[in-house]
Amino acid sequence: MLGFIALSTIPVHADGLNPNPFPFFPHSFLSQWGGSGPEKGHLWNPYGIAVDKKERVYIADYANDRIDVFDSNGSYLMNWGRKGKGIEQFHHALGVAVDKKGNLYASDTLNNRIKKYTSDGRYVTNWGGYGKGKGQLFNPSLLAVNAQENLWVVDCSNNRIQEFTSNGIFLTQAGKFGTGDGQFNTPLGIAIDSNGNLYVSDMNNNRIEKFGPSGNYLSKWGKKGQGNGEFDTPEGLAADDQEHIYVVDSGNNRIQEFTSSGIYVTQWGTFGKGNGQFSTPAGIAVDKDGNIYVTDWGADRIEKFGP
Repeated sequence: MLGFIALSTIPVHADGLNPNPFPFFPHSFLSQWGGSGPEKGHLWNPYGIAVDKKERVYIADYANDRIDVFDSNGSYLMNWGRKGKGIEQFHHALGVAVDKKGNLYASDTLNNRIKKYTSDGRYVTNWGGYGKGKGQLFNPSLLAVNAQENLWVVDCSNNRIQEFTSNGIFLTQAGKFGTGDGQFNTPLGIAIDSNGNLYVSDMNNNRIEKFGPSGNYLSKWGKKGQGNGEFDTPEGLAADDQEHIYVVDSGNNRIQEFTSSGIYVTQWGTFGKGNGQFSTPAGIAVDKDGNIYVTDWGADRIEKFGP
């Protein structure tokens, strides 16, 4: 059933004018799919999500240690992976990203490596390995591909982001542990806009940090709380064609939308398992038509919303 999701009230000035210059259009709930379990088409703590140009939806099915693939309407297509340390196996897949050629990248989180596949699940290569050196990883989380087909990896427990070529050659890195500008305390999500700017969810600092294409720090926004523009453990991020940034505000069980400069636009979601509600949401992706897909971690499902 289609419907609009109830949102919190937008604050107004004493003169009655809304300080938010953007129209207040909540995103309509379209559909959901999944269900708990190891069976085909079911999910167990889904986390990262990506959509390719053919509108195939890839899910990092965390606790099932696999990648699931659906069409944009939620029909099951395929999956691959199982628990283990082999090249065809995962120990908790957390992030996924796709490039323009249809290649899929997945973060094999507890094996501390990145794995590359063709769009139909054929293994290509992997890289990483536990450590703190350049190109090494410690609990890699979410991923994003830039216009040059390079992969940015959130190296979560090393409190940094790293950039690699599509074949895993290390290019650069940014960040270290801390609360200062350009520093992180358990980063998780990453998104890239059409100008190549990077947005990273700094989870335990409850903020979003923005970096230039080469990893140079630009700005930040957010603090801990429940108000507009505030966060409780921000996780997945996505950017649309309008340069708007979507933040999975996981602890507040909602999605918040911002401009690329951090100006609050709107939000939707409340705690629950009904249509348009969330139970600890995690990942988010936007397709070429502006539809929004969210992994509802605690409800073992995917929810789809309109532009």
